[in-house]
Amino acid sequence: MKKWIVAAIFSLSSTATLAGVVVTDATIREMLPGRSMTAGYFSLKNETDVAAELVSASSPQFGSVELHQHSHKDGMMKMEQVQSVVVAAGEQVHFQPGGLHLMLFDAKTSVTPGQQIPLRLTFKDGQSIEVQASVSAIPTH
Repeated sequence: MKKWIVAAIFSLSSTATLAGVVVTDATIREMLPGRSMTAGYFSLKNETDVAAELVSASSPQFGSVELHQHSHKDGMMKMEQVQSVVVAAGEQVHFQPGGLHLMLFDAKTSVTPGQQIPLRLTFKDGQSIEVQASVSAIPTH
């Protein structure tokens, strides 16, 4: 019973840990009207003494999820898919606007601010971390 209670409390948090890799601040941006895709952000902290390599992400709320990055090429800002993201031993990597991020495609239902969306992050060694990402409103200027 204690294990179940701890697991239930842990699954409601936007922080998750697996074998020394910690995920914090998991958020998914609200979708623009008429769109079925959005972006996701979080921080990965590797508290181990070996590199951790994130190779994929998934969510039952979306048809597919890809790892992406923004980069400057030929004087232009471009967004491109990456096959993996390495988090060096003892280091932290931030998935954020204008840098590394998740692209979530083909939403199966609407996504509204305050909603919790499950994400599974899978590493090269086959281990996965499940986290609940909070949906944040589209920033207004």
